[in-house]
Amino acid sequence: MRRAAFETLGCKLSFAESSSWARAFEAAGFEIVDAGQAADIYVVNTCSVTEHADKKGRNLIRRLHRRAPQARIVVAGCQAQLKAEQLAALDGVWAVVGSDYKGELLSIATAESIPQKVYVRPVEQSRKYFAAHSSSGRTRAFLKVQDGCDYHCTYCTVPLARGDSRNAPIADIVAQAKAIAASGFKEVVLTGVNTGDFGKSTGESFFELINALDAVDGIERYRISSIEPNLLTEEIVDWIASGTKFLPHFHIPLQSGCDRVLAAMHRRYNTDFFRRRIEYIRSRMEYVFFGIDVIVGFPGETDADFEQTCRFLEEIRPAFIHIFPYSRRAGTPAAEMPGQVQESVKTERVARLEKLCGRLHDEFCRANRGRREQVLFESTVRDGKMFGYSRNYIKVERDYDPALVGQIVDVIL
Repeated sequence: MRRAAFETLGCKLSFAESSSWARAFEAAGFEIVDAGQAADIYVVNTCSVTEHADKKGRNLIRRLHRRAPQARIVVAGCQAQLKAEQLAALDGVWAVVGSDYKGELLSIATAESIPQKVYVRPVEQSRKYFAAHSSSGRTRAFLKVQDGCDYHCTYCTVPLARGDSRNAPIADIVAQAKAIAASGFKEVVLTGVNTGDFGKSTGESFFELINALDAVDGIERYRISSIEPNLLTEEIVDWIASGTKFLPHFHIPLQSGCDRVLAAMHRRYNTDFFRRRIEYIRSRMEYVFFGIDVIVGFPGETDADFEQTCRFLEEIRPAFIHIFPYSRRAGTPAAEMPGQVQESVKTERVARLEKLCGRLHDEFCRANRGRREQVLFESTVRDGKMFGYSRNYIKVERDYDPALVGQIVDVIL
């Protein structure tokens, strides 16, 4: 039996796509093995959100080729779309598969010969939608509901890599959710590039989508992986709070707590709007987990601007801060902006926010101590312990009990 291995860099959306490819390879007769094992075909699903991600992808391809020089390496993902020729020139690369060819990856990878090495269409012509969901593990599945983005924030390469916002019809996504339920998963994480922008290509809405998914039998919990603050409407919040399968856990990109920087980023809100949205959600739900994305060192961000961000985070008190040092990306407006911030300054600002994040997360966990919560336990075992997450995303550990894997259990935090 031929063997295939998959290596995924980047986000949950990419993980869902890699999982869908793995199922297709398995259906074609391949044994799916870990990327550390010998394989006939390696699929590398790349990320390009930062220069570090680009380097990581290239280094991975080189390592795989050194380990298995006879194997075919097929490169997909955002870096494949943005830097196809560079990747195609690396030793061992059989093909580079861009955004519009994701549905053809299996046939490209397994063909006796291919007429070309690069399968990339200009992103402005990308119209195809590749449906995907994950199927590994026993507790949580990632379901892709949307792709692409129309926002064009000045620092971001994602619209250049994934194209315009588009999606499959609600009926198709519900069918995938039913398949996930039939596989035994109890929790689904909705993923996308700009998840809340769902409906651009079908005339439907994100609110209609989550209503339809809520009715799928077998799925007991849903999380929204990331949603823009302007798309997390009061209508959606009220509906979730009314008693649905959607959990009090929101990942909302902020990016800066300084209005001047937000405007330079071309974000579609200011800090007052963001604050009021957080306050409204908290008024409708108790003990909500907020994960907040923040970029430090955006061009022109002064010490005073960064201090504003710190004060704003202290004010809104998220449970977790996802911190990203700004990475200069070719082809984006921010790359040409004056006032590029020194790397050493970015490092200092990251360290400061990491310290703040640790304190805010500890405070959130302490505020929940003594509460009864429902925890979905996972199969991972470390030092005789198993782990799971509460509805509001607090990590809980207990002695390993195989009977609890994939089960939702009442616990006292």
